[in-house]
Amino acid sequence: MAEHTSAGPVPPGTHRGAAPSGPPEPIRAAGAVLCREGRGTREVALVHQPRHGGWTLPSARLDHGEHPLTVALRDVREETGVRPVLGRRLLSRCYLSGGWPKRVEWWAATPDTGPSLSPGGEADQAAWFPLAEARQRVSYRHDAHVLDDIDTTPPDTYPVILLHNASSHDSEWNGDELLRPLDEAGRADAHALAGILAAFGTPRVVSSAAARCAETVSPYAREHGVRVRTDRALTRHSRPGDSEPVSSEQARAAFARLLADGLPTLVCTHGELVQDLMREALTRLGAPISQRLGLRPGEFWVLHVAAADRTLAAVERHAAAG
Repeated sequence: MAEHTSAGPVPPGTHRGAAPSGPPEPIRAAGAVLCREGRGTREVALVHQPRHGGWTLPSARLDHGEHPLTVALRDVREETGVRPVLGRRLLSRCYLSGGWPKRVEWWAATPDTGPSLSPGGEADQAAWFPLAEARQRVSYRHDAHVLDDIDTTPPDTYPVILLHNASSHDSEWNGDELLRPLDEAGRADAHALAGILAAFGTPRVVSSAAARCAETVSPYAREHGVRVRTDRALTRHSRPGDSEPVSSEQARAAFARLLADGLPTLVCTHGELVQDLMREALTRLGAPISQRLGLRPGEFWVLHVAAADRTLAAVERHAAAG
């Protein structure tokens, strides 16, 4: 009897005939819903892709090692011609694609380069549609569910990002604590963060005066023309030779002042201060306090604040590695 073989697609890294060792790893993808307020209603950008035979939301598959934030940013720009600023994270959607599980992470977004659309990539058309019409026009049910989530999104939010400095020389460093630099892995993460953090626009940057914190945000600041302001109150040891660290009260007061400004802000500080600063932010934004607020080196929180009433619209956590 002739051996039967499947004619279906085989994902990269698998071999025909190999016995399955567990549930298949889903295809990972990321995208964003570009929104604007127009003609008395919220409008969203859809793209028409001949390959898929209809109108859809821009999204793309993650290649190995890619970060979902940068993929969402890139694909919206390629298919609509508009550079987006990502807002709050929407619900992820899971479904079968060609018989294979697929998970798409979604963000709300606003145009950063003007609202005029210019299709590219796999799209031959790109257009703005009122939200209700867009729901009817999209070709896939999972896209309609994403648009349902957009309905619950505040129209205007801004990010407050709290970043734990990237990894630095620890055991082998004998110099002043303020001057302790990033190690090789930390420098790589700092350069990766320059592209990842750009997903949220160009917020002002405030850093601890410690070298390892300033070095973490320097690639981002250079690449996007943003000035870095240092704050001693956010610095674990604020002066050379200090034996007493900065108090939690000082750091929280400094962070509270930044929150009160109501501006997009990126703060880079030490891991020892992150939990206290997150508690301060969540309390002031009227949000519940999670049990786990700490970050590992190179990780960051993004607090999406509703501009209208200064409440927390959403919160998400990321690392330099996707």
